[in-house]
Amino acid sequence: MGEASCFYSLTEEEQRAHSNPMSDHSVEYPLNPESMDWSDIYPQVSSKNGGDENKLVEFADIGCGYGKLNAQFDKMKSFKPKRLMTKACKTCSVELFCFSVDLSPMFHDTLMVGMEIRVKVSDYVKDRIQALRTQNTEKKGQLKNMFFLFPDPHFKRTKHKWRIISQTLLAEYAYVIAVGGIVYTITDVKDLHDWMVSHFDEFPLFERIPDTELESDQVVEKLYISTEEGQKVTRNKGDKFLAVYRRIVDPY
Repeated sequence: MGEASCFYSLTEEEQRAHSNPMSDHSVEYPLNPESMDWSDIYPQVSSKNGGDENKLVEFADIGCGYGKLNAQFDKMKSFKPKRLMTKACKTCSVELFCFSVDLSPMFHDTLMVGMEIRVKVSDYVKDRIQALRTQNTEKKGQLKNMFFLFPDPHFKRTKHKWRIISQTLLAEYAYVIAVGGIVYTITDVKDLHDWMVSHFDEFPLFERIPDTELESDQVVEKLYISTEEGQKVTRNKGDKFLAVYRRIVDPY
């Protein structure tokens, strides 16, 4: 059965697909990265299945939405975890799932995770997972790539504190991403782009990667077209603003 016939209409879950990031979400967190049980999300790494339980997640897509980028990554991924398994409590509004549905030859044996706090969206993803088949979840320096693709711009000044890029959050991201790791950001909102760039530029543990260097990065072209929001911007002939940063060694 094809993917299109497996899933109910996306528009059903697009209605009111919003969540207040400042709310007290009902989410179960591990006490520390070592106590995180990944075996039910990635059963192929479980020792029961002959896998390597020391294998760690290396890519994280923050605010992964409906999983379009995930689908693009999977086509390029020769290592196929058991299709998109989920870990969440019954009322959980955070969905974790592996990028296992179209970028794969590029990333052999790479475990990836997407995180989404919107209840409607995560409900859709859970059904999508079944049809096909994080705080304290990563160790220091574990991730190699992070993605912030068309995040909520939170236009009102009073809601800027909700934006997914801030000096406080950059400290968290810098902790979990390895030195040399790459952070990809893209948005169709110029004000948000300038906000993210200014915060990254001011943060001492990230440096911007020149556009000339990005020309050889095969991931970049996927960022423009692989998400629902990105495709909507394309249809509306809107602008897309890209900024990519590299985690550097602490200069102090």
